[in-house]
Amino acid sequence: MKKTFHAGVAVAALCAGSVQAQELVFTPGEGDFSWDELETFASEHDLSGQTLNITGPWIGDDKDLVDSVIAYFEDATGAAVEYAGSDSFESEIRRAAQTGGLPNLAVLPQPGLLADLAAQGDVAPLSAETAEWIRENYAAGESWVDLATSYNEQAGEEALNGFFYKVDVKSLVWYSPPVFDELGYEIPETMEDLIALSEQAVEDGFNPWCIGLGSGGATGWPATDWVEDIMLRTQSLDTYDAWVSNEIPFDSPEVVNAIDTFGTFARNEDFTGMSPAEVVATDFRDAPDGLFQFPPACLMHRQASFIPTFFPEDAEYDFFYFPAFEGEDLGSPVLGAGTVWAITDENDAAYAFIDFLKLPIAHEIWMAQSGFLTPHKGVNTELYANETLRGMGDILLGATSFRFDASDLMPSEIGAGAFWTGMVEYMRTGDAQAEAASIQSAWDAIQ
Repeated sequence: MKKTFHAGVAVAALCAGSVQAQELVFTPGEGDFSWDELETFASEHDLSGQTLNITGPWIGDDKDLVDSVIAYFEDATGAAVEYAGSDSFESEIRRAAQTGGLPNLAVLPQPGLLADLAAQGDVAPLSAETAEWIRENYAAGESWVDLATSYNEQAGEEALNGFFYKVDVKSLVWYSPPVFDELGYEIPETMEDLIALSEQAVEDGFNPWCIGLGSGGATGWPATDWVEDIMLRTQSLDTYDAWVSNEIPFDSPEVVNAIDTFGTFARNEDFTGMSPAEVVATDFRDAPDGLFQFPPACLMHRQASFIPTFFPEDAEYDFFYFPAFEGEDLGSPVLGAGTVWAITDENDAAYAFIDFLKLPIAHEIWMAQSGFLTPHKGVNTELYANETLRGMGDILLGATSFRFDASDLMPSEIGAGAFWTGMVEYMRTGDAQAEAASIQSAWDAIQ
């Protein structure tokens, strides 16, 4: 949706009296941003003299980027906002919840932390109207409401506890377009097509998959992402959520099936060109190198949006959505992560900022610069900083459901421990049932 705010009286009204105007990265009224909604917001919110304290995980360049968005809120409302970032944010916000000194708004890196704070009475519930707004204006809106809803001590019941903003996508397959063009391969639309393409590549003399599970002390985590994506493509969201919370055991048939399905890719030497032990030993950062060799050592690499950081500087690459099984009829699920904003010390400015985050412009300012994805259906996607981000944004907008990385939501002893090591052991033994049972035993031991 393109909405251009034309220069003139409205621009003057927006900028009048602002001490922040010179800091705005995009001049109000210029470009295809959604200036009109910002103008309306400014006319409805006068917060002159009020302050708003925000803390979160963004530091360095990311702090500069979130500050660039905050500047428009300050400019529109007259509020004074201070954002402080930390790379130890999670432990610091938990400490603040125990000792006092919580900010007005906290930017939380996962819904589990949000649920913990809400259950302690440290999060103000958001309104039913905000929940309905998310359902209507975010792609896979019900998923975003579900992820931010849990028991809230202040409300005395389940409530919407936060507002998701800035999302990462993991359900991606990377490839080299020149290689696909040379081989006459088409982008698969379903998982059945992806498997058929993999088998065709083997017939044509190629290893279709680049897979590496090595990551030092965290070896095995790339396999957990595969299993999570497969769970979303073979099971309902309720089953996925029950797995994350251990309401169904780790060695249930649904989970064992997902691990075995991962094995049909990663333990298949025709697919990877390596033994399972070599797949484990290959560092995840080096795994996609084969895409860009001549001739290519492999043709596809399933990995999250960050992986191009490790591609050769002159590499030609693109990606497609890790597709769903047509036969399962589970829609187009997306696995990923994201940050959720919560009010942890109420004031008028905090509630106004949540309303500000509903505006397309609050998303467009960051997305037009760098490293930002959003499920907001009202943004002008032409404003994405590059084609790669635009393509990922399109995947988000096409999602019928979204779920967080399961291992990030599980207890650290499981999600960052037994799950990782269990997947490494599975690569050695090929016994999904036994390794899943071992992970469940580790979970039982901490309960």
